[in-house]
Amino acid sequence: MLLIGLLWHSTSSDNLGVGALTESQIALIRQAAERAGVAVRFRVFGTTGGMNYFAGDDRLERGAPISIKRTLAGLSPFPKQLGECDVVFDIGEGDSFTDIYGMPRLRMQVFAKAVALLKRRPLVLSPQTIGPFERPVSRLMAHAVLRRCSRVFARDGLSFGYLRQHQLTAHADEVVDVAFRLPFQRPARGADGRLQVGINVSGLLYNGGYTGANELGLSLDYTAMTRQMIERLLARGDCDVWLVPHVLAHDMPVEDDYLVSQRLQQDYPALRLAPRFGSPSEAKSFIAGMDFFTGARMHACIAAFSSGVPVVPLAYSRKFNGLFTALEYPHYGDCKAASAEQILEQVLGGLEQRATLRAAVERGNAIADTKLRRYEDFIEQTLRKLSGQTTPA
Repeated sequence: MLLIGLLWHSTSSDNLGVGALTESQIALIRQAAERAGVAVRFRVFGTTGGMNYFAGDDRLERGAPISIKRTLAGLSPFPKQLGECDVVFDIGEGDSFTDIYGMPRLRMQVFAKAVALLKRRPLVLSPQTIGPFERPVSRLMAHAVLRRCSRVFARDGLSFGYLRQHQLTAHADEVVDVAFRLPFQRPARGADGRLQVGINVSGLLYNGGYTGANELGLSLDYTAMTRQMIERLLARGDCDVWLVPHVLAHDMPVEDDYLVSQRLQQDYPALRLAPRFGSPSEAKSFIAGMDFFTGARMHACIAAFSSGVPVVPLAYSRKFNGLFTALEYPHYGDCKAASAEQILEQVLGGLEQRATLRAAVERGNAIADTKLRRYEDFIEQTLRKLSGQTTPA
């Protein structure tokens, strides 16, 4: 049985986006293992939260916490546990392999990757945002790691463009976010025929960022725009408007979508509030029941898109723009360039033009499927090689 190391994944994160990457990755690897006729188990290294998506799964274990200080002091089992893995898939929590979140986070990212390489484990960077690296020292560290990976998968054109610009494409490919493979079950529809509209309100954006001073550089007042959107949707009278939280970080109120959604429901009692989801798949299954969706959490929007729901994502970073551009889907609002009124027109117009958006979503999912198949084929080939197979079983 092969031991698969999953680096910078999480089976318990309160951020269902990070969880969606992990659930999807495990599903992809298990499917590839089944095709290859190989048994696998998983060891997961990364951040933790208050959930447990895989309770009772005896082929999945949590690895030791990643700590630079404890490792250098010889007190951490992390290097030994990582070195026991047959292959390491590192997804960087989706978008953490960059210095835009500060040097401490990048140092942790690079350190963990370096441990895998020093242990001579095959290191695969799974589909993720790569860069930007603004500081020269960041580029030096990141490029040293990238050159030594067995394979690097960018999840968008901007990331792959960065690799190309710096001659780092020898072992790289551009695919798409693995969350397009997140399992879900579409719920039964009600009999009243009313439109079901879902809104994901980002707690982080609603609170003005971590500092409250708009350090994310939005071009609009997100809080005011959100309230205007709710008021206009409720005024229609023909739809049920659902608030759909996707980050449930009760210990970090500034990030918590659920807390903000509860406050909004108090102000607008006609709003409906989705349940506190226990897993990313549960969230996607709920979102799949919507007739239309909009939101500022990327993986909430991917859940809508990949389940065929017409969606207007509200972008606040390049990861949105790169993803949806690669899927030839122009129906997203750019909260770093547009005015509040322009965003509202896009959302309300998208609701009216659901059929057009649904057709574009269908085309985009076909593109995503083609891109992800290359990653799936790579996983299958890797598992065959590690198990000693020379030809397909």
